[in-house]
Amino acid sequence: MRYRNYLKKCAIVSLALISINMTTNAKEKKGLVEKKENTSETTFNVEAQSFADLQVLRYQVPGFENLTLSQKKLAYYLYQAALSGRDIIYDQKSKYGILIRKTIEAIYGTAKTDKKSDDWKKFEAYCGRVWFSSGNHHHYGNEKFIPECSFTYFESLVKASDLKKLPKTPGESIDAFIKRIKPIFYDLNLEPKVVDQRPNIDNITNSSNNFYEGVTQKEVEDFYAKFDTKGNAPSWGLNSKLAKENGVIIEKVWKSGGMYGAAIDKIIFWLEKAATVAENTNQQDALNKLIHYYKTGDLKIWDDYNIAWVKDTTSLLDATNGFIEVYLDAIGKKASFESAVSMKDLEETKRIKAIAGQAQWFEDNSPIMAEHKKKTVKGITAKAITVIVESGDAAPSTPIGINLPNADWIRKEHGSKSVSLTNIIHSYDMVSAKSGMIDEFVINDVVKARLKKYGALAGALHTDMHECIGHASGQINPGVETTDKTLKIYASCLEEARADLVGLYYVMDKKLVDIGVMPDLEVGKAEYDSYMMNGLLTQLTRIKPGDQIEEAHMRNRALVAHWAFEKGARDKVVELIVKDHKTYVQINDYNKLRELFGQLLKEIQRIKSEGDFNAGRDLVENYGVKVDPNIHQEILDRYKKLNVKPYRGFIQPKLVPVTKGNDITDVKVEYPTNFFTQMMDYGKNYGFLPVIN
Repeated sequence: MRYRNYLKKCAIVSLALISINMTTNAKEKKGLVEKKENTSETTFNVEAQSFADLQVLRYQVPGFENLTLSQKKLAYYLYQAALSGRDIIYDQKSKYGILIRKTIEAIYGTAKTDKKSDDWKKFEAYCGRVWFSSGNHHHYGNEKFIPECSFTYFESLVKASDLKKLPKTPGESIDAFIKRIKPIFYDLNLEPKVVDQRPNIDNITNSSNNFYEGVTQKEVEDFYAKFDTKGNAPSWGLNSKLAKENGVIIEKVWKSGGMYGAAIDKIIFWLEKAATVAENTNQQDALNKLIHYYKTGDLKIWDDYNIAWVKDTTSLLDATNGFIEVYLDAIGKKASFESAVSMKDLEETKRIKAIAGQAQWFEDNSPIMAEHKKKTVKGITAKAITVIVESGDAAPSTPIGINLPNADWIRKEHGSKSVSLTNIIHSYDMVSAKSGMIDEFVINDVVKARLKKYGALAGALHTDMHECIGHASGQINPGVETTDKTLKIYASCLEEARADLVGLYYVMDKKLVDIGVMPDLEVGKAEYDSYMMNGLLTQLTRIKPGDQIEEAHMRNRALVAHWAFEKGARDKVVELIVKDHKTYVQINDYNKLRELFGQLLKEIQRIKSEGDFNAGRDLVENYGVKVDPNIHQEILDRYKKLNVKPYRGFIQPKLVPVTKGNDITDVKVEYPTNFFTQMMDYGKNYGFLPVIN
């Protein structure tokens, strides 16, 4: 599971505060600050480009130069394996995804036109949006977007481009090509939403992702109903497209020789090289099992790989690569491709490791029902990581925390890995200090001062608790099937809410002070301040007027905040205060708010453990979806004055091998500065799939 709470981080925190407050050990604190000061961050420009509602940032990979040659080779091979799967996410989001990308690449790279005109700038912004979202649906809101330039101008660009570069079918005239692609680019009624989670509709046929074709939601559910998902069963359907051909429903498995085979073969090629320079036998075993999985598509082997991957706890370098998260599937069965290559951040790992070391205490003292607790919490490996590259659904928009594997039974029996992406957070924080969000949306000087002092540490601790303890906690009752069957379209939102609530409940616990990861309970109050402000108000900056909340993480935060607000209304635990025609969140009783978070955690864990679909649906629909239009407009107006982009993502560092003959003698890190140039380079170097798959 991924934690995408960077809107709050962009609004509240500053990395300098993390450096100052993350530890109570003065000697360690001094060493951390010196480490930061010795990097090139004082001259490294985090900010790159802005367009539409997006800001593109950059991040560094400190410490890469200190790796051994063998480790650098491993990083380079895993880097290549990550980028080799890039085509897949475009096709998964839409059957037209690669066609769209290849068309704009041809125009952007070859069109002979005035590239200083306003129309060209509008087209260029559209290109940026497509590359940022891996398709023509908003990366967060899921709705389709179209070019701001007219179709007449767009048509002129197509005709001014190198016709050999355009993804036309053999023998197709340019006029026929333009006619064919017009609705794909300009008709908002064609594939209007990549994921549609509205209740009481067919969520499969109304979602435009490419996970299903010619099948209804009932047919999909009936098809997978025959698969047993109790106990240690694989995540059936995770790595395939379900389609109807000649009246028969079949699975098109994503594997070598199957769907996406050309890209997967490239992934395998680089993973095989990586296995030859693995740091140890555990890492090598995991890589070999991942290769075997890609060759066969066997989900039992995928589980074997995940178990082996969890066992590798000592490697400095690590990677995820595969079909992992199910957020892009309305019913939570099909996983999108993603990869992240990283190295352990030894200094920052101290905090999250201290938390993981108390996992059994957190489980034992949780407010959930006794029968829903794990008697023995297995092997949570927690670390902070320095990201080297991300790909697929993890880029350019990235999580800030990850907990894997996703299979509950593997987490229960074999453990999990929880990570915090420290260099990603660092870049967010470098920019967020300039945002002005605290002054605009925080009600009084006491809360402002607390957030400026503790907001960064509070956010980091909540992320750590969310991933390390939250996702790894609790258990499904014996005989209850997996949440894709029981909770269906609400599973992802409820799981994120559950993990958030674990973090919220314990961030106000003296236990975190006792184990030395936070200095004072004021840190917990800072997290409550920022979380409630975000859930009730500021995350609405991501919603267009008239829309409801769609994205799972946003729904989860709205659910938690609005439920707690309503349940504490009689005692005025939390209030919405209007001052000078502006709405603010004011928390009057932090301890009672913690009790409310505990009550909601208990209920959501019960819903998951028992598979209570109706209760889960009611929570999400009543508290996590609806938007007050008046408050929404007010927040949008206030936010607009700050001139801050609501979404941020990243240009990826580039690993460049230094060679002598056929041998790699070193690997260097370069930091590109132009997002558009990088996207064109990726299209040229990692475009392995055809337009139709």
